[in-house]
Amino acid sequence: MFDPSSRYAKLDDATYTDSSGNQIRYKRRRFLPDPNMPLLSQLPIQDGERLDNFTARTLGNPEHYWRICDANNTMNPIDLESRPDQQLKVPVPQF
Repeated sequence: MFDPSSRYAKLDDATYTDSSGNQIRYKRRRFLPDPNMPLLSQLPIQDGERLDNFTARTLGNPEHYWRICDANNTMNPIDLESRPDQQLKVPVPQF
């Protein structure tokens, strides 16, 4: 269902049965991990740089932006782009 590198790939499946008896499969909720994960580095995001570009530059894959979010303890990627010259934590890649 999800790409193996997706943040949702390892979540358990669950089933909900509605009042009509229809079963609906879904992924369980994902919580932010402990932000004290091993870090590769801490680097500034450039003024106007999008998080996907920062992630491509630091982790080599723009689709792994969620790893930067996890390391910086945020659910909303826009929060990391809105403060220019801030230092972003870059986690050790765990592929």
